Order: sequence, then C-alpha cells, then structure tokens
Amino acid sequence: MALTSLAPLRHRSFAFTSVSSFVSSVGTWMQSVALGVYLTVTTHNEVWLGLITVALWLPALIGSPLGGVVADRWNRQRWIQVNNTLMALSSGTLAMLEMTHHLHPAYAVYLAIIEGFASSASWAAFQSLIPDLVEPDEVLAAVSLGSAQFNLGRVIGPLLAAIVLSVGSPGMCFLVNALSFVFVLVMFSFVRTKARPRVETKVRFVTETLAGARRAWGVPGCRNPIIGVGVVGFIVSPFIALVPAMAIEVLHAGKVGTSWLVTAQGVGAVCGALTLPTLAKQTSRLLVLRASVATLALAVVGYALAPNLALAIVALFVLGGAYVGTLTGLNTTVQLHAPLAERSRILALYTLSLSIFYPFGALLESAVAKVWGVREVTFTSGVVLAVLVAFVTMLAPHFFGEMNSPPASNPILLAD
Repeated sequence: MALTSLAPLRHRSFAFTSVSSFVSSVGTWMQSVALGVYLTVTTHNEVWLGLITVALWLPALIGSPLGGVVADRWNRQRWIQVNNTLMALSSGTLAMLEMTHHLHPAYAVYLAIIEGFASSASWAAFQSLIPDLVEPDEVLAAVSLGSAQFNLGRVIGPLLAAIVLSVGSPGMCFLVNALSFVFVLVMFSFVRTKARPRVETKVRFVTETLAGARRAWGVPGCRNPIIGVGVVGFIVSPFIALVPAMAIEVLHAGKVGTSWLVTAQGVGAVCGALTLPTLAKQTSRLLVLRASVATLALAVVGYALAPNLALAIVALFVLGGAYVGTLTGLNTTVQLHAPLAERSRILALYTLSLSIFYPFGALLESAVAKVWGVREVTFTSGVVLAVLVAFVTMLAPHFFGEMNSPPASNPILLAD
C-alpha cells in the first residue's frame, strides 16, 4: 500500500511539484501562526483576525475564476510562477515592515489581499496540472499525496513558528514564507508536461465563467458540494481564524499555545487524509462524508468547551481529521461529477464558494466574539451545524444522495 501511495513520486516533474508545494505549505503555516500572534498581541482585538481572513480569501472572487480560465489556455507552470512571484514580494514586504518596526495591522491586511489574489489564481492551474504529471491510474495517489503534504505542512509550520517566535520575531516567519515562494518559483522551472493544443478562440472571461457556473448548477453532484462547502465555511471554518484568540485570550496559553493548537489540527488532518480514503474504499465515500460532517459538529462543540490547553489540543486533533474528511469528501464529489471540459472552472467555483463564505463567517464571528466571547461563538457554530445536518438528513435526504458516485469511468480524486 505504501509503495502504491508513493508511486507518483517516481515521475520527476511530479516530485518537483510535491517538494515545492510542501515547502510552500510549511512557510504559509509559519506566516499564518506568526501573523495571528502579531495581530492578537498588538491589538487585543479579534476583529483584526476576521479582517485578515477576509483579505486573504475574498480576492478569490476574481482570482479563482480568472485562474480557472487561464488554466485552460496558458502555460500553467508559468502562471504558477507569476503568482508565486507576487506572493514572495508580498511576504517579503511584510517581513521588512515588521523587522523595521513599521508594520501596522492595516498594512498586513493590504498585503494579504495581494497574497490572497495570487494564491487563488494559481490554485486551479496547479490542480489541473496534476493529471499531466503522472499516469492515469496514479492520479488518486498523486492527489492523496498532495493532501497529505499540505496537512503535514500544517503540522511542521506551526512547530517551526513556535521555535522562531520563541527566539525571534514574527518578521522572521514572514521572511521564511517569502523564501518558500522563491523556492517554488525555481522548482517549477524544471517541471515539464506534454504540449497542449493551442486554444485559438478569443478569451471571453465572463462568458466562459458563467458557462461553467451554469454547468455546475445543472449537475446536482457539483451543485450540492459547492453549497455544502459554503455552509461549512460560513458556520464552522471561522474557528481557524479564532485559534490565536482562543489560545491567548481564553486559554491563556500564549503565542506558543497558538502553535500547539494549530499543530494539533494539522496532525488530525494528516491522520484523516491518510486513513479516511481507505475507510471510504472499504465502506462508502458517502458514508465517510456524512460521518465526517457529524463528527465535525461535535468536535467544534468539544473544542469550545475545553477548559484547558491539553483538552483543547485533543479536541482540535479530532476536529482536524473531521474537517479534512468533510472538505475532501465534498471536493472529491465535485471532481467525480464535473464534466471534463469544464472541470477547472467548476473546481474554481467550488474554491470560490469557500473563499466567499469563510471570510464573511470569520469576520462576523470575530466581531461577535469581541462582545460575547470566543468560546461562546465557537460553541454556537458547532450546535448550528449539528442542527442543520439533522434538518437536511430528515427533510432533504436527497441532498447527500445526489453526491453519490456517478456511473462514470472518471478516476476518483481526493483533494485538499
């Protein structure tokens, strides 16, 4: 089983993309933890955590559909390099401002907008590149490795951030992230794929995007998970943005406690990414998706009620596995049902759904947490999701049923 999972790494170009993506994930999580600590310590205002989340995710309104269209037309490696250059400049500027004591929370928000746009714009290109780097029967293993490396970065990044923050400043973490984007830029210079047919038709960005949206809405197996990820993003995902506030303001565990909580979620996510696909194969993908959503709601409630750091770590471990199981299950459903011709654009719309509803949910919950409390807001979000799942299960059972595997020969893909 291990050899099968690692088989895609025998392809030189895929190995380059995997290594570069892992390094970038580590840098991204280091910056995420350091930035959350910086905003919490300097402002003691949870609203800034919501604002930085909006700044990172909302640019996907333009970046995600733009990336989906470009991915079908232009050299995807070059497009990925262009966007990583923008992200390197953004993180480098953030590091310089912090190290020279000129950083203001507003500047961090402005720079996050640039990084959020570039990140969302390159996502569709990276996803659609994978099938061209490995054999058709290795796509499942390739995307599973991508999920594992991303969540492993979620584990290692916060641990490294904790070490750097204990001896240095957040600016050092920002600098490491900038260098990680430079590393991606260099590595993708060696990625090779077969030439694709040149697209001669005139670019119609709005028309092509709307065509993909209509196609997605007309296929329940695409429409339902796009709705589902938006609901999860709005109600539950904001716990991620509020982790620094939970660690510092509620559990009084300091900035190192923030790293431990993020790491616990990452470890749970890695375990989920490695075990849930096997469980789904032995039972059913739909059963694992349902169980993941139900466990997610219960884990959020447990995390909110945790009286100390140790129990919060345990709760976040379970939450991390359930969260990755939920998003993986929904993303897999889209990839199974999306027509090949519109797949990049439909996947971009899936990302767009999360990118819209998560930041708005984070901003709303961070604002409410300022006057009500982080623990109370997090608890309420878990209860609301549990009630919603029960409602859908009883009154609209077809919602999950329509996400079952279609009678097609498309390969099953597991996404982050």
